[in-house]
Amino acid sequence: MKTTMVMVLGLAGLCTAPAMAQVKIGFLGTLSGQAADVGRDQADGFMLAVEQGKGKLGGYDVKVIQEDDQMKPDVGMLGLTKLLEREKVDIVTGLTYANVMMALQAKIGASKIPFVGSVSGPSPLAGAQCKPNLFVTSWQSDATAEAMGKYLNDQKVADISIIAPNFLGSKDKVTGLKRFYKGKISNEIYTSLTQLDFSAELSQIGAAKPAGVFGFFPGGQGVSFVRQYQQMGMGKTIPLYSVHTLEPTSLGAIGKVAYGNIVAEAWQPSADNAQNKQFVAAYEKKYGRTPTSFAAFSYDAAILIGEALKKVGGKASDSQAFIDAIRTTPFPSVRGDFKFNKNNYPIQNYNIYQVAEGADGKPAFKMLVKNVLASHGDAYAEQCGAAK
Repeated sequence: MKTTMVMVLGLAGLCTAPAMAQVKIGFLGTLSGQAADVGRDQADGFMLAVEQGKGKLGGYDVKVIQEDDQMKPDVGMLGLTKLLEREKVDIVTGLTYANVMMALQAKIGASKIPFVGSVSGPSPLAGAQCKPNLFVTSWQSDATAEAMGKYLNDQKVADISIIAPNFLGSKDKVTGLKRFYKGKISNEIYTSLTQLDFSAELSQIGAAKPAGVFGFFPGGQGVSFVRQYQQMGMGKTIPLYSVHTLEPTSLGAIGKVAYGNIVAEAWQPSADNAQNKQFVAAYEKKYGRTPTSFAAFSYDAAILIGEALKKVGGKASDSQAFIDAIRTTPFPSVRGDFKFNKNNYPIQNYNIYQVAEGADGKPAFKMLVKNVLASHGDAYAEQCGAAK
């Protein structure tokens, strides 16, 4: 009797066991700590696509294994090593902050599998250190600030102050801004990546009396910065121009004091195409908040991976064919027009938006200048000889 019972239980276990995932996807991003908002949005955007596919991408079963890098390069290295060597994933996505991504670049290049990042786009990996197996669905870090630099130049803003956290992503953005903005830089201030009190820096900027301020603070830092900017009364006298600082989610936290602020971006929830409309509606229904660009570009990463899987017939183990499919396979982007440059970074349109009252009485992004940079590729692609 005992033997029979064991056999029956064993058969029952076999009948209820889940099917083996065909494709293993590693998600490595910043999921804890003060900067976790960005990584959380990435993960949520990616997993929405998986849920819409009922556990599949491109019609193939996927298993997503998440690793938290805590925005620390050494922790990121441990997480990536686990994904590659223990979990033996077929592809890695996520990649939130440039300081972590740069620490991993040698390991990424030595790997044979594809990587599809959806936020960080550091300049070295767009140029001479580009990798044929590394793709970025968001932007090269300079590009959004280039759009703002062109807008400021077109508007003949005489002089600006610059303030941003002290890491590679910020330095890239300032480089991009200066590439297009030819006015005077009154001062250039860098803070720590964890700083939340900006009163001393804002007092320094106020004393300089520039015609405008360019700011970049991602995630929770952005909320604190914009609030303090307005609380100190600077918004009434010095316009704030920013990138990746004011996001749809943070508008709800900041409220009407954000009105008038001007931002540059490649995407906003109001993008008028069918893919974006269904994405925004599904995201808001599932998570109860409006998606950010970090979520949108991660959703794009998932859709891209699905389309590439279709092209290779689900054979993700053929890494080179998978990489080639990611590079060449069209996919429906929430941005509409999108394609990869020769360095596997985006060619896309950039717009200028202003925060104003929306139809529902809440803060919203209103189009100010469409395609301030159209079909724009980054400045480093010609230095890339690795991607083909």
